[in-house]
Amino acid sequence: MRLCLWLAFASTLVAQKKPITLEALSDLSRAAFNKTTPGTAYWAPDGKTFAFRQGTDLRLYLAAAKQSKAIVSLQALDAAALDPPEDGPAEWTDRRAHTGGIAWSADGQSLVYTSGGDIFLIHVATGTWEQLTKTAVAEIDPKLSPDGKKVLFRRGSDLYTVDVDTRKETRLTSGGASTLLNGGLDWVYPEEIGLSTAFWWSHDSKLVAYLQFDTSREPLFPHEDLLHLRAVFEPERYPQAGENNADVRLGVVAAGGGPTRWYDVGETRNSCLIARAGWMPDGQHLYVVRTNRVQNQLEAFTIDRTTGTTASLFRESDPFWINLTGDLLFLRDGRFLWTSERTGYRHIYLYANDGKEAKALTHGSWEVTAIDAVDETSGRVFYSSSEPSPLEQHLYSVDFTGRDAQRISLESGTHNVSMGPGGSYYLDTFSSLVSPPVTTLHTADGRETAVYRAANTQESEYEVLPAEIVHFRGADGTELSGRLIKPAAFEGGKKYPVVVNVYGGPGVALPVRNAWPGIGLDQVLAQRGYVVWQADNRGGTGRGHAFETVIAHQLGINELADQIAGVRYLISLGFADPARIGIRGWSYGGFMTVNALLRAPDLFRAGFAGAPVTDWLNYDTIYTERYMGLPQDNQKAYEETALTRDAARLRGKLLLVHNFEDDNVLFQNTLQLVNALQQAGKQFEFMLYPQKAHNVGGRAATQMNELALEFFDRSLK
Repeated sequence: MRLCLWLAFASTLVAQKKPITLEALSDLSRAAFNKTTPGTAYWAPDGKTFAFRQGTDLRLYLAAAKQSKAIVSLQALDAAALDPPEDGPAEWTDRRAHTGGIAWSADGQSLVYTSGGDIFLIHVATGTWEQLTKTAVAEIDPKLSPDGKKVLFRRGSDLYTVDVDTRKETRLTSGGASTLLNGGLDWVYPEEIGLSTAFWWSHDSKLVAYLQFDTSREPLFPHEDLLHLRAVFEPERYPQAGENNADVRLGVVAAGGGPTRWYDVGETRNSCLIARAGWMPDGQHLYVVRTNRVQNQLEAFTIDRTTGTTASLFRESDPFWINLTGDLLFLRDGRFLWTSERTGYRHIYLYANDGKEAKALTHGSWEVTAIDAVDETSGRVFYSSSEPSPLEQHLYSVDFTGRDAQRISLESGTHNVSMGPGGSYYLDTFSSLVSPPVTTLHTADGRETAVYRAANTQESEYEVLPAEIVHFRGADGTELSGRLIKPAAFEGGKKYPVVVNVYGGPGVALPVRNAWPGIGLDQVLAQRGYVVWQADNRGGTGRGHAFETVIAHQLGINELADQIAGVRYLISLGFADPARIGIRGWSYGGFMTVNALLRAPDLFRAGFAGAPVTDWLNYDTIYTERYMGLPQDNQKAYEETALTRDAARLRGKLLLVHNFEDDNVLFQNTLQLVNALQQAGKQFEFMLYPQKAHNVGGRAATQMNELALEFFDRSLK
């Protein structure tokens, strides 16, 4: 009897859940800014404590005690900061470039905190703090020296240190300018090669190594802010495919100032890229990871800082391209870890300190996605991988001999791990198709000890329509996966309109995973009576290099073939209306949306294309040349993959959306397609946003979602 009563009560609760609407998305978006939720964990060097922000407090979590305590209220620090002026042209700092935040001292006694562009030092034991800079110019990417005596930072285009005790500033470099960045990065390097910082302390705190980026020969893209009485010219240094990259140099300067010693790292404007750099553990040598321009050859080498002599550590090559993930991870004895796809799948290798001998610690037809921590005492490496299934991610460990691999996370789904140094504890953000994200604290053996961040209770008030994973065959017979959300009040035997959610591009993990799908526009569409479909295609990461590289030198061809196969499979299930198939995507997904409408017009009837690349000659050097090669070497493919050439083939409904000052996919792309469609006499819809970003945010995002929903209702119902 109790069971029956409980089941009846549970059914009533489900029935009472609210449908997900556009208004609900707005409410949930505002709730996401709730500052009472524990924030990102910043692990201390001991690996047993971490700092985090909650509300206006900076707190310290003690893993063994499973409790936190306040360090300091950040309100006073934020109030003391002198914000840089907001007027003036945009500087176009890339979103992946490190600019500041929270960082620990080497001894775990202090934290560097950045607010308003000023630098603060917080003493953890007492909660007292000191303001190290107070200027109207931002101090960028501060780094406390290993001995804790100085903070290194970039101001403008030069490097400085400030003494913690005396507040004395020392300028380390000179001559910096808008196009000569000492310790600064251009736009394309952090965006496309993952280089997020350009200066490093030596281990003895006596020297600073840094990269100098000369961007003067990179072409200018003429952005303009048109929201003022007079237009503001805001040019961005943006090298498009085949054009000049930055001239990059590596130098070393004394922490007390003086001349820079420069080292030869190769010609970077047209020949190579400096992918990684830093100090070797011996303090005498620097290391550099360099690729050729099209990124199918890689060399790691050392430089003797006294003599300038170079020595090779290792080399790699690939018929297509080399994906860069992570950095050299040095052990105390000078050996280092590196991940490589040389076998066709990314795995971990342990190298001797001279690079001459490498031991594979992992192997198999699955991917290592990250090295999470190293316990040098027990000789174990903790790593995340997709070994059980490309649809999941789990935490493992293996010893330095490559034996005794152990799976630590057991629950089926996706485990995103933040592990402390040494691997004593980790935070696991776990989710699955049926379980929303929960972050829990664990010991190294996987034992859960506490809940750090519970599931979002506000989301639980809404009816989240279930997502299911299905499998189908791609254009060449490859087994692929799709994620399906059936519409609310689904009825068998009825035909429903479909909206395909697509990205489809390389360098990004496959979208179909055993992970929480989230609450977004997909759920709104399903509540409004749409079948929502998302499918893998060849070219995505996570299933090995061969799966990815079939798209080489012809972007958009095989990806579209697999998306078509996925939709045809969906239609075969009997409830998708083949006459009402829509598609939507952003960035590469915008490219795929237009691609689908122009090159499969019999299948796709309506498309919402956000910030699409429409001609690969318009996109940046490092990304485009990796996958398409140099324009002069692959001219025909560049011409054939340009969407503008097929504008006359448009038959379905098209809505184009773009930010006028998009720093990533330039507005030039959409304008060229608009012109081609007009010249072909084709009707389409267009919405322009004035934001200076790749994505539309704020209140305009709500308006855009309303626009998309209304567009699909008109086009497919």
